[in-house]
Amino acid sequence: MGNLSGLLVFLLTVYSVNSLKCYVCSSTPSNEHCNRNAEECQAPLDTCMTTVDILGEVKAIVKQCSSLRTCAGAAGTASLDASGNGNEVTCCSSHLCNFSTAPTIQLCTWLLSLPLCLLILLIKQDG
Repeated sequence: MGNLSGLLVFLLTVYSVNSLKCYVCSSTPSNEHCNRNAEECQAPLDTCMTTVDILGEVKAIVKQCSSLRTCAGAAGTASLDASGNGNEVTCCSSHLCNFSTAPTIQLCTWLLSLPLCLLILLIKQDG
């Protein structure tokens, strides 16, 4: 039991000390311009969020630190019409994971929930 408690404390410490770093930009027309600036996300922002607004040949890319809830909500309402106009939102949770604007970037929820799973395991063993 002591080993599991120690592991949990260690993982929670590492998880909170190593804050997430994301590329950030504000309404930039190209991904290359967006990837010139990286920022360390401040708690409770735990997700890199990329929004691509498309209107014909014009793109506006916004990258920022976000909360998982905000990013997931925005991704759930994002859509493109038959002409390819609209917006795409992608979420990810590893360092500088929002390098690309490709919609294949997926949220690594298992990494975000690892400390919670370990805590639940610890509580079940006590009970």
